[in-house]
Amino acid sequence: MSAKRSVSVRILGHEYRIRTDADPADLSEVARLVDETMGRLRDRTGVVDSLDLAIMAAMNLARDLVAERGARAGEGVNAERVRALAEGIEEVLRGSSPAAS
Repeated sequence: MSAKRSVSVRILGHEYRIRTDADPADLSEVARLVDETMGRLRDRTGVVDSLDLAIMAAMNLARDLVAERGARAGEGVNAERVRALAEGIEEVLRGSSPAAS
């Protein structure tokens, strides 16, 4: 097991220091994906609350993960249903956003 070290990542302009024994390059790549997903959602929906953006990003990334796992397992994941659920959550969060008022 590797020794834990502190790795700095930036998401939506905020710096986070994460203690990990993972490869720093891998962690940076994950943070970049989260940052890009949250930024894209913010631009597309107008939602500015970071918690709402984090939930939408988690749903989008989880949707991709579920689809990928299904494809690897040879299962027919209902991608349209998962997409509709993620879009429904985005719509609800968009309606509760101060930017939507």
